[in-house]
Amino acid sequence: MSDEIYPETTVLYHVMAHYDVGDPRRIQHFTKVWTYVRLIGLGEGLDEKTQFILECAAIVHDIGIHKAEEIYHSTAGKYQEELGPMEAEKLLSGLDFPADVTDRICFLVGHHHTYSGIDGADWQILVEADFLVNLFEDNSPHDAAVSAYKKVFRTATGKKMWEEMYGSEYRIEA
Repeated sequence: MSDEIYPETTVLYHVMAHYDVGDPRRIQHFTKVWTYVRLIGLGEGLDEKTQFILECAAIVHDIGIHKAEEIYHSTAGKYQEELGPMEAEKLLSGLDFPADVTDRICFLVGHHHTYSGIDGADWQILVEADFLVNLFEDNSPHDAAVSAYKKVFRTATGKKMWEEMYGSEYRIEA
């Protein structure tokens, strides 16, 4: 790793779990997304700093959901993206994250439901991992999963995980 010292992702996990205390569905959601971004990021060979940013973004990616419910009475992705970065910045500010790391995490939180203009492996992987979890949690029909695969998945590891989840009979040739 570079000379920068990063806080442990497990510390952030517990801070975020406390933020969502009493809401096991949300805690389990971000835990699954975190697990998948870790697997995909390692599979894709991300450098240590990008991997760290990605994992932290996965832990806090839905942090705007409480404010979205409070203000808009909705959990829609556009509201999470609007309100999440400010909430993430507040949460991260007390954890001694370097400014550039906080900025990128907040950017990813503010774009995790935006599927065009993806400008980095961290953003791509966060989107793929969130899709893997949401497709299952939302009990999406198979055609929706196939559509997501074709439109969203770009990493070899993310595609492999999709194929493993949905079975080899659904393998889609690029």
